[in-house]
Amino acid sequence: MSQVVALNQAALALSGFPVCFVPQRELPDGVAYEQHIFETACVPTRDGLHDFFNGLAWLQFPLTKRRLNQLHRAQIAESGIQPVRGPARDALTLFDENAAFLQAPGVLWDALAAKDWRALFVELRPLWRQARLLLFGHALLEKLVAPRKPITAHVYRAQAASNAMADLDAWIAQDLSAEKLAAKPFAHLPVLGVPGWWQANEASEFYADRSVFRLPRS
Repeated sequence: MSQVVALNQAALALSGFPVCFVPQRELPDGVAYEQHIFETACVPTRDGLHDFFNGLAWLQFPLTKRRLNQLHRAQIAESGIQPVRGPARDALTLFDENAAFLQAPGVLWDALAAKDWRALFVELRPLWRQARLLLFGHALLEKLVAPRKPITAHVYRAQAASNAMADLDAWIAQDLSAEKLAAKPFAHLPVLGVPGWWQANEASEFYADRSVFRLPRS
């Protein structure tokens, strides 16, 4: 079974799913990928992990993915397809490829934003039981197929009222704007440092590696 068929079968089980998946060859020459999705509600898809994880992101976060597509389309309409993307389109692409969503106590977010790794992962470690980290970016998921300590997510703070996936999807879709993303509202998180995600991080010296757990810029 091809990836396109498998993804479409999964989409059929979801009421009101906004797109279908089509083979990459259906993307016309000279038409931007995001423009094609916006105009046709069809997502060109290649066989391989990268596009497979992109399809899974659509299935899990359809409102967020649709909002990203709308924002991409607005940027294309405003400035066309340029050799160098502006800050908003750069941030949209970064979000789509490498974002993760964190629901956590404020003190954990503050430590992450400050790159206070000892506080985040050692002193406040018990608070991770109250946190939820969800991976969104399909390139991020693809990299984690072969886990390496330096793999880093761009974390977006999620403040949905509940932990329900549909509520989180709706909250993020509503919260996203080109202006907010262009301001780079991300915190950098080496994901294998998250308690419970990698056995080696049970030892506190795991976080002493400054090539991965970098100090904030002065």
